Amino acid sequence: MAVSQASKTQSTIVLEPRYWVPIGVVILGIALAFINPWLCLPFVLLGSFLGFQAATIQIRFTATAFELYRGDQQLRQFPYSDWQDWQILFPPVPILFYFKEVKSIHFMPMLFDPRLLVSCLEERCPRN
Repeated sequence: MAVSQASKTQSTIVLEPRYWVPIGVVILGIALAFINPWLCLPFVLLGSFLGFQAATIQIRFTATAFELYRGDQQLRQFPYSDWQDWQILFPPVPILFYFKEVKSIHFMPMLFDPRLLVSCLEERCPRN
């Protein structure tokens, strides 16, 4: 049975975490250790932090807003009505997601499925 467009945008979609960005940053840090051991530490720490964020932060697309959760606690809500633009930076290897609201801009590392993100954004917050 086909799901109508209206029912798809009314349901809540949760993005699954993806760990390839944190793993890539850690691998880069380990590789830099052969060049300069002091360069290794910041990259490994950043990759570990991003891995922790991917494991604990949940992104939800609801009928009216893009929401961030840690467990059951809502951290932030970004109503689609406030969005002006969004973009996946460097789409062939998506590592950063940008969106602009009326009062601010936001950058988020791609710690979730970029294809599902774009699909949800095109449905709920199409670009003009």
